[in-house]
Amino acid sequence: MFPVTNVVVAGLGGQGVLRGTDILAAVALGAGYDVKRSEVKGMSQRGGSVTGEVRFGERVLSPMVPAGEADFLLALEPTQVEPNRHLLRANGVLITPEAVLIETLPHKRTLNVALLGALSAHLPLARELWLESLRTNFEAGFFEANQKAFEVGRQSQAHARESIGHGHEKH
Repeated sequence: MFPVTNVVVAGLGGQGVLRGTDILAAVALGAGYDVKRSEVKGMSQRGGSVTGEVRFGERVLSPMVPAGEADFLLALEPTQVEPNRHLLRANGVLITPEAVLIETLPHKRTLNVALLGALSAHLPLARELWLESLRTNFEAGFFEANQKAFEVGRQSQAHARESIGHGHEKH
């Protein structure tokens, strides 16, 4: 078996779940990994639940993250933690909006990117690849705000890891 990293992004329609999985998949692909992704839109256009899954590694056979095998659950909306918690492995990392102070973001709509920044602090993927993917996925006028949000999220995890050690707690 080849080691595979499993990430589930969960939120509500309009929060940027699918864009977030696009960004992560592009970063992992740019780093040379085999990448598979899947998405469940549900009632996304009406603010319903949306999940996206990204799996990357040397060789990935399926786009679906099996229950109990997600290394990371990135919940853009707190109400989406419990419906998706069964996907997270025992020592997996849960990242919620509590990971960043909303007041430190350039705009509340950049929360999804801030949480991607928080996730990035846990992954072996170069910061430059993340920034390149952000630049590709957002219009030029929105890049600067999203870059700032990404850095806020990334720094929040660096500080959290320093204060609680390197365990896999909620961030």
